[in-house]
Amino acid sequence: MNNRKLNPYTFFAVFLAILILAGCATPPKPQEEKKETGAVFYPPLPNPPRIQFLTSFSGAKDLKKKEKSGLAAFVLGKESIEEQMLKKPYGVTLFDGKLYVVDSSSGGYAIFDLKNDTFHTVGGLKKPINIAIDAEGNKYITDTILKQVLVFDQGNNRIKAFGQTGEMKPSGIAILGNKLFVTDLKNHQVRVLDKVSGEFLYTIGTAGSDEGKFVYPTNIAVGPDGNLYVSDSANFRVEVFSPEGRFIRKLGEVGTSLGNFARPKGIAVDRDRHTYVVDAAFQNVQVFNSEGMLLLFFAEPGIGPGQLYLPTDISIDYENVAYFQPYAAPGFQLEYVILVSNQFGPNKVNVYGFGKMQDMDYQ
Repeated sequence: MNNRKLNPYTFFAVFLAILILAGCATPPKPQEEKKETGAVFYPPLPNPPRIQFLTSFSGAKDLKKKEKSGLAAFVLGKESIEEQMLKKPYGVTLFDGKLYVVDSSSGGYAIFDLKNDTFHTVGGLKKPINIAIDAEGNKYITDTILKQVLVFDQGNNRIKAFGQTGEMKPSGIAILGNKLFVTDLKNHQVRVLDKVSGEFLYTIGTAGSDEGKFVYPTNIAVGPDGNLYVSDSANFRVEVFSPEGRFIRKLGEVGTSLGNFARPKGIAVDRDRHTYVVDAAFQNVQVFNSEGMLLLFFAEPGIGPGQLYLPTDISIDYENVAYFQPYAAPGFQLEYVILVSNQFGPNKVNVYGFGKMQDMDYQ
């Protein structure tokens, strides 16, 4: 592995130049799809595996697809099936047996009802990015064109909009108690709002590269310790804050080695305070322990099973594991599931399971 460290400003300038030359709307060409046989594990067998790729969701056809895809194509026709496909997803989460996927190109979000095997969409947005759902089932969705946080109730009716025109460009969103924590791409900070009224409370961070500052913070997550984990994308790191805004520590830096970042985006934290970070440039997920040590990375660029193609968001869920255990390999018992969204390629939302294989020794 190449351990050469890159100057952050040189790296960012080169990276922007590559984007300009390639065209921002043109994703990098993925690797050829691999011919996979059997389950996809990380680390691979014969090592004791911790993560298994389970399945992916890209549209209505993926609900009970083996039984229903042929009948659906016959009844609805090819055009109707294509209309029920995700286009360019970003935010993703699970709640009460339903998979919610924010589709930035469709002006809304999709709902995969895993209980009833149904699929439908909710519109009324311009360029929605991320989603957070509270305990009552209310959805809070950021929109970078409307420049607001839109609130939808349990029945998916739009009921509120937070934010005045032009005051912020919201991207990531997380809920802690009665507060909303929203990353603001315009002002390079985290804005804290009252969850009920939308009243502005305070900000965390300012623009800059010093500790506790941001340049394009994209995503945010709340850990089991109550701390905030923020993807500071253009500073190539993750920063951790208390809910009141006190800087605690940072994770990662720019570079090409394992444990470094090039374009960190989605972030999630499990109950053991393992931090999962999606890197849209490396097109993988790196997993760190609570001390910032790299434990594992999984996935790779491509369009095959378990591979990623311009990934954006990640979410961890403990409550809906039963819906995905049937996808696991015999003897692999799931503890929680990991969702990763892809903006391009045939597999828009990848589902992985974290667990252990029976009769294997885990140190």
